[in-house]
Amino acid sequence: MKYLQAIAIGAILFSCDKSNTPVSNIKTGEWRASLEIQGRELPFNIDLFNTKGGGYHAYIVNADERLRLDDVFVSDDSIDFPLHIFDANIKAKVSPDGRTLTGSFIKNDVDDYVIPFKAEFDKGYRFKPDTTQGVIEQFAGKYEVTFINPKDTTNAIGVFKQNGDSVTGTFLTATGDYRYLQGNVVDGKMQLSTFDGNHAYLFTATKDSNGNLAGEFLSGKSSKATWTAIKNEDATLPNPESLTYLKPGYETIEFKFPDVNGNMVSLSDEKYKNKVVILQLFGTWCPNCMDETKFLAPWYEKNKDKGVEVIGLAFEKKDDFGYASGRVKNMIEKLDVKYDFVIAGTSDKGNASKALPMLNKVGAFPTTIFIGKDGKVKSIHTGFSGPGTGIYYEQFVQHFNEKVNELLNDNLSLNN
Repeated sequence: MKYLQAIAIGAILFSCDKSNTPVSNIKTGEWRASLEIQGRELPFNIDLFNTKGGGYHAYIVNADERLRLDDVFVSDDSIDFPLHIFDANIKAKVSPDGRTLTGSFIKNDVDDYVIPFKAEFDKGYRFKPDTTQGVIEQFAGKYEVTFINPKDTTNAIGVFKQNGDSVTGTFLTATGDYRYLQGNVVDGKMQLSTFDGNHAYLFTATKDSNGNLAGEFLSGKSSKATWTAIKNEDATLPNPESLTYLKPGYETIEFKFPDVNGNMVSLSDEKYKNKVVILQLFGTWCPNCMDETKFLAPWYEKNKDKGVEVIGLAFEKKDDFGYASGRVKNMIEKLDVKYDFVIAGTSDKGNASKALPMLNKVGAFPTTIFIGKDGKVKSIHTGFSGPGTGIYYEQFVQHFNEKVNELLNDNLSLNN
């Protein structure tokens, strides 16, 4: 019944005219929002503000991240949050006193994807605080993690910080990180959540007498796993440059894909000759790809005159050029990206692998390919450790710059 009600709410709100005319009674400031996933509450925070022009903008808040939503539309007693670069919205009804929102989180690029949403004004906490006066269980540290679901297991690294009963952290895997997680310890249980406009993750864990963790991981409408963790400051993951590689007999990447305006682009084009070229395999639906794009966009502006180019190969949710190019153009505008993009295919990893048959596989979005001035592939980096991973992100940035500088200084192949 709740699911049908959510669909009905979403359908009603889709029909509302969008305008930036404010509703005078809607409250601005901190809101405690939540999604209902798999019978559980997944909390996150929203800050809502007035714009100078009399409309609204908002931030989705997870730990240290404030993800800006520039376009917040209000019409009569309804509010619509287009969710950043993602093809998704939160649509809700505003209560008469302006202090409650009730509606749905809707993924427009996925069939029948509607999740109940609600928010209350002036409640800045995440999970309900621990009201007991007992000793607060400590979860801070670095852990060797195993996620277990019916199909397979996944190894990860968990890193958590704790201040009182408040916890932040993330998980790193071989294909990317789980971004900014935030939560509390309540009655001995660690609870962490994140919602970034696309991913909706909820983690719980308890600690045994040996300090090991065991818990549950819920993702979106239906994905569920259990997880265990052992504290290990030396925990590691596979080398991200060992997972994707060229098949025997190949030294180069070849493709011919349309850019966002339909013009064909190839690495043999004059623009890319005798330059270091970075290929970014990504999708606008992918939060880790968003993090990488936020890194690459200013990096390219700073370094483009050194003889380096970046090409984003977009693998989008629908096999429709108009749809895919529209999503990429939206991302280019919102993230102020100046490097080149092409529409390479759909987001299925198998299809992405077929689009670039010289690779053994495309195992993750993003995947980053470094090409030297001689046109030969020098290395391939699977996944991305974003800013939510702290020192791991700093190490990535350092390694990235060292690698590009090495390729820029390599003139041997051009002199042969």
